[in-house]
Amino acid sequence: MFRNREIRQFAVLLALITAASAAAGFAVHPAAGILALVTAIAFGTAFFLFTKARYRSIARITDQIDLVLHNAGHTFISESDEGELSILQSEITKMTLRIREQNDALKKEKTRLADSLADIAHQLRTPLTSANLILSLLKNNPEKAERMALLRETDELFIQMDWLITSLLKLSRLDAGIVVFQSEQTDVNDLIQTALRPFLISMELHNIQVQTEIPKGISVTGDSGWLSEAIQNILKNCIESAGEDGKIQIVCEDTLLFTRITLHDSGAGFAQEDLPHVFDRLYRGKNSSTTGYGIGLALCKTIIIRQGGTITAKNHPQGGAVFTIRFPK
Repeated sequence: MFRNREIRQFAVLLALITAASAAAGFAVHPAAGILALVTAIAFGTAFFLFTKARYRSIARITDQIDLVLHNAGHTFISESDEGELSILQSEITKMTLRIREQNDALKKEKTRLADSLADIAHQLRTPLTSANLILSLLKNNPEKAERMALLRETDELFIQMDWLITSLLKLSRLDAGIVVFQSEQTDVNDLIQTALRPFLISMELHNIQVQTEIPKGISVTGDSGWLSEAIQNILKNCIESAGEDGKIQIVCEDTLLFTRITLHDSGAGFAQEDLPHVFDRLYRGKNSSTTGYGIGLALCKTIIIRQGGTITAKNHPQGGAVFTIRFPK
């Protein structure tokens, strides 16, 4: 208690006041001096006993806080009957629980990040290994036609790696919160056409037909560039799922509450156990034939949600996958 500078200062001041009052009392009458001295001593004793008890309670709280900080299984600080200390203990308990929750969340995030990095390294290593194998075949293959085919295959592998790295960088920028979305009216028909443009050659080569039902004049509010990026990722998934001679249907509906964009492909749809995880990052599905990286749909969902929209995925009763995007008015 006396380690506190204020207590030491108060003790000195009380001693001076006691001496002064006792001297004045004795100067008037011996009985008055004795009364002043006894009163000062009684007051000082009561004050120091009360202060000692208060410091004992504070020391107990300090010990419990130390126990909580160094013992993962201890999260409770016993309450005090005193008003101010009871409030203080309650607030410290809340803060402790909040810190513990944040610490647990950080541990889970750290574990998830480590797993994600391992998955990313594996996904990059696979096309790199294939590219190295193709390059070794090129060295020992004199046939021009075969060399050209191997070069095309290598080019496709590097395109895949470029897409993966670019998507991961975009996700990291979104996670870091450094992306500023523009809020502007974007025509849905223009948005869909912009998203389709990079896939026109691929769809023509694989004879994939796209049917659009988009009434004129329908628009959504958001960043056209990022929204186009989101829809491109859905289209990429639909094209891969539809395969040769496939079909993709894009329908837009405008209601009083929201604008809905639906994309339906003619592929096999999702396995039932995959549906809850379609938009999970780095989830590739239980089907061994799945060729994606588990990045595109996660990026798509992040972009749409950050701009106030929602996206869901399900299987169509007649076959194929259905993606539904909603933007509130």
